[in-house]
Amino acid sequence: MTLLDGKAGESYKVKELMTDEDVMRRLEVLGINEDTNVKILNRKRNGSMIIKVRGSRLAIGRNIAACIEVREGE
Repeated sequence: MTLLDGKAGESYKVKELMTDEDVMRRLEVLGINEDTNVKILNRKRNGSMIIKVRGSRLAIGRNIAACIEVREGE
């Protein structure tokens, strides 16, 4: 499942980043790597979402959220 399919208030663990090299490097700099815990704080109708990663809140668009493969987290 992708992060785009996740529900607000739930925590997930990143399994894989499935995007081009530039976006992948940017996500890794922001702290979104494999086995990182991600919590979805809020979802907008257009698909954008606010997530919490390593204590920081980030806003990502639906295109990037669709490229982050996740599994149920702790």
